[in-house]
Amino acid sequence: MKTMKKYILMLAMGCLVFATSCIGDLDTMPLDDNSLVSENVYSSREGYLGVLAKCYASLILTGQQGGDGGDGDLEGANEGYSGYTRLLFYLQELDTDNFLMPSSSNGLRNCLNLNWDATTSVVTWTYQRLYMSIAYCNEFLRECTPEKMQDRGVWDEMSGDYLNYRAEARFIRAYCYSMLCDLFGNVPIIDENVGVKDVPVQVTRKEVFEYAESELKAILGESGETDDILKAVGQNEYARVDEAAAWFLLSRIYLNAETWIGENRYNDCYDYAKKVIDCGVYPLASDYRHIFLADNETCSEIIWPLVQDGNRAQSSTGTNFYVKAFVNGEMDSYYNTGIGTKGWGNVRSKTTLVDAFDAADVEFDVNDTWGDGKNDKRAQFMTALPNQTKETWDSNLEMTSTFTCGYGYIKWRNVTKDDEICAGGDTYTSIDWPMFRTADAYLMAAEAVLRGANHGSRADALAYVNEVRNRAYMSGKYTSAASTGVSGEVGDNELTLDFILLERQKELASECVRRTDLIRFGKFTKGNNWDWKNAERTGADVDDKYVLFPIPESELTNNPTLVQNDGY
Repeated sequence: MKTMKKYILMLAMGCLVFATSCIGDLDTMPLDDNSLVSENVYSSREGYLGVLAKCYASLILTGQQGGDGGDGDLEGANEGYSGYTRLLFYLQELDTDNFLMPSSSNGLRNCLNLNWDATTSVVTWTYQRLYMSIAYCNEFLRECTPEKMQDRGVWDEMSGDYLNYRAEARFIRAYCYSMLCDLFGNVPIIDENVGVKDVPVQVTRKEVFEYAESELKAILGESGETDDILKAVGQNEYARVDEAAAWFLLSRIYLNAETWIGENRYNDCYDYAKKVIDCGVYPLASDYRHIFLADNETCSEIIWPLVQDGNRAQSSTGTNFYVKAFVNGEMDSYYNTGIGTKGWGNVRSKTTLVDAFDAADVEFDVNDTWGDGKNDKRAQFMTALPNQTKETWDSNLEMTSTFTCGYGYIKWRNVTKDDEICAGGDTYTSIDWPMFRTADAYLMAAEAVLRGANHGSRADALAYVNEVRNRAYMSGKYTSAASTGVSGEVGDNELTLDFILLERQKELASECVRRTDLIRFGKFTKGNNWDWKNAERTGADVDDKYVLFPIPESELTNNPTLVQNDGY
């Protein structure tokens, strides 16, 4: 494990202690109602870094004690269900053509069937989690000023770095607003200048978009409006963002600008994705499978990871969920899951995800547990369980919770590249969550060209797609001992928007962008169905209101000035 990762882990865990006394009741979001910060927290550089670490950790951990320790950040929420990256799965994957969960707890069946409402728990918790992270960032920014650092006697040790720290907090906040824009549309903007007792004012989706955009441009030094600047690409410590993360996030919001705010920003999308690609600091990993293992801190491709560690950064809602929910104990007898018999086994692949791949690549070979014999190494499924079928319904055409209905998805494994179990053993995972990675930048750039960006050519788009596919097939420059000799390259005649959508499904399944992708392609609510959509076995169209989630009922109660999204 890298020294820098250890340092981030110590900061995160240290902040969990600090945060007990410094962060007040945040269960009434979006009110940024923090208690006064203890001067002890900000009495040293380490204290400031601890709070900054909490800003990062709020997106992957859930409370003050680790695991599901019972001292969760969101009062009244189920700590095991309400971590941000797990919530994203429910809102971004479960309601799409990728995955099934038969559970009805906390609104999961509503997500599966696309019939949620303003009281659905996992929708509410997602809204609250994002505003909670924003509150932590605002708190840090209020306290990380020259005047306060001078008063506390920490200016000399902080003056060389504090502008970078502030930029990182502003980046995390901008990310949260980009997701609020995507998921909820018209929401309040709360920054460090909003008083803790002020009633937040709801603004338009366009204003939320422009706020996130302006913050990212500011911390890149492109607007000249601030001295808070992210570190240059490749110059920050592991698990802390640099300017490449801001380039990536700008590319993502510009790719979705036409959907979100009715503006064509595809040239901007292309330009920023190309910055990520051309910088050369985050090249594609040589092996797709290595991105999702317990030693993925060595993976060159991950631009922004959220840290997990089996001993010191535990959570049931981060990558622990992405291993255990996808695996049941019986699977461990076929391959090394890294979690032994402790899998929950409550997630299965929908038939549409399985059918996205060539049938020959889908089958699991008990004598080839890493799938070296597959042409496309992204086709990671468990198909070898007794009586297992691809369909997600039983002989009575009903959904069941048995392991035989639907294939497992085994992209995430709590082992190293050498197939060894790492720190924490089988209790919690040590797989860092890849928030942003370079393959997505390649696909965003290619899609932008196909949508009309003239800063790049079709030849560029084809080259970007083939780069990703060659890595998946381990062909071209990615050829290795695990190659089958089949090339992943496609010709220009195959390069269509539908092909891009299919490639994104295969490349990014379970990485929580699928709902956003389907909406952008006009294939989420109507004319494109899958298992259990609208509570139908093979799917049915739903109302277009579901392209946005509702503002939670609890927030409407807390802030009567909020206006609900249309249709709810």
